[in-house]
Amino acid sequence: MSAPSVAPFRPLLSDIKDAAGKISGSVLRTPTLPATQLSDILGASIYVKYDNMQVTNAFKERGALNKLLSLSDEERARGVIAMSAGNHAQAVALHATRLGIPSIIVMPQFTPFVKVAATKGFGAKVILEGETVAEAGDAAEKLAEEQGLTFVHPYDDPYILSGQGTIALEMLEDVPDLDCLVVPIGGGGLISGISIAAKAIKPDIEIIGVETELYPTMYNVFYGKELACGGASLAEGIAVKRAGKLTSAIVKDLVSDIVLVTEHQIEQAINAYATHLKTMAEGAGAAGLAAMIAERDRFAGKKVGLVLCGGNIDPRLLSSIIVRQLGRKQQIVGLRIIIPDRPGILGELSTIIGDLGGNILEVDHHRTFLNVPVKGASIDITIETRDAGHAQEIITAIEANGHKVEHLNSAS
Repeated sequence: MSAPSVAPFRPLLSDIKDAAGKISGSVLRTPTLPATQLSDILGASIYVKYDNMQVTNAFKERGALNKLLSLSDEERARGVIAMSAGNHAQAVALHATRLGIPSIIVMPQFTPFVKVAATKGFGAKVILEGETVAEAGDAAEKLAEEQGLTFVHPYDDPYILSGQGTIALEMLEDVPDLDCLVVPIGGGGLISGISIAAKAIKPDIEIIGVETELYPTMYNVFYGKELACGGASLAEGIAVKRAGKLTSAIVKDLVSDIVLVTEHQIEQAINAYATHLKTMAEGAGAAGLAAMIAERDRFAGKKVGLVLCGGNIDPRLLSSIIVRQLGRKQQIVGLRIIIPDRPGILGELSTIIGDLGGNILEVDHHRTFLNVPVKGASIDITIETRDAGHAQEIITAIEANGHKVEHLNSAS
């Protein structure tokens, strides 16, 4: 995408406070709450900013609304256009419709139907164009020029930054003595706005950015690296290949460090939010917690603010992540057992497992595998256990009964 059609001024704390006043009452002032269980696990005092509670379940409403409110009556009448594959699209659509501003959202052709439907549901006209987010952005800017529409950039715009910075105002009002803020980075709009506000209010606060290893875009800018960007990430909300010009300059000035996290660490963080805090975090929203999991020692003993910036995760994906984590903890275990093909054997196995307190979730017979005796069978049993020790106790008992057992997820 080319540079946004707005004077690239660098917002000040006064701009962010002004944005807070403008969006008040239309965007939820979300709570910043202690995360006791996570604090105990990670050895730090953790406070979570729940911006997944917004109407669109993401922080993007703040910047989108502030940008829309900056438009003249003439600009509002002509309408706005934005490019997004998710949260920004819904934020612009929601608040443009509420303000009576016509809106067009250009989304990549691969965008999941549920996101397209949600954006249409908030009142926008959706155009599917391009195979990538960048191509959709080029199409949006072309349409903006042809039709005289105002392009609402997802991150590289001072009004967007000012809106996102209101998160820091609220966090430091709720918990003034935070030592550091850990903030996900995509194009850099969220961390730029937060950094400006937080550093102005509390100059000694540390700002740590987080990106997935697959998309170290701002990391490359920050450290002068040329690491490759690409791949399918759980954190698609921050899977950005091009950082903003305005945001890059602010990040260089105000951010202390950028941590790269693995997909596995993001998966762990999503699961931790779901199981310990009973809240939904999308991959990008969980990135801050993933950084604490990745570098536990650097945060030990500190008072840390995490920005849970979004909760738009596919329920099927969330379910898969939770089950995978139970498998890693050996609380759900897959066993493949070679048995003689005779009546009553399944009952014997069920009795062994049940007597030891295991719960059978699924059973699947195989009689045609070539590695199974012709008068035998292979049976896959998925069981629920208390922990790895309990699982091994059940395996040992089955083997003691004369059966060969293969532990299918022992290396997970």
